[in-house]
Amino acid sequence: MKIDYSIFHQNTAIDRFIFAIENGYFVEAHELLEDDWNMYKKQGQTKKALMLKGLINGATALALFFIKKRPSAYEKVWPAFLKYIILLDDLEIEEKEKFYKAKEILLNINNKVKIK
Repeated sequence: MKIDYSIFHQNTAIDRFIFAIENGYFVEAHELLEDDWNMYKKQGQTKKALMLKGLINGATALALFFIKKRPSAYEKVWPAFLKYIILLDDLEIEEKEKFYKAKEILLNINNKVKIK
């Protein structure tokens, strides 16, 4: 699927991610944090990279459930969000409140997931 990045005009990756998940662009949200995730991995900032991996996996899980209609795949990916997002509490990261906002949005959307 080709992503139309022109709708993401926010200043930072986390701002674009928040916009994406608030508007149901879960697949795109996944892509929006990948550059930062790779940068932190290359810099050896493992906890920051894993926290971003958590956000990415949260968006991916929701895409699997709501867009791809694959609840069993959602059930495998969502726990990675829960596993890694707790690292946020111990991180020093710019605009940390935005990462908490992204976490809360993902959790709130996840409350709408109903597995049969």
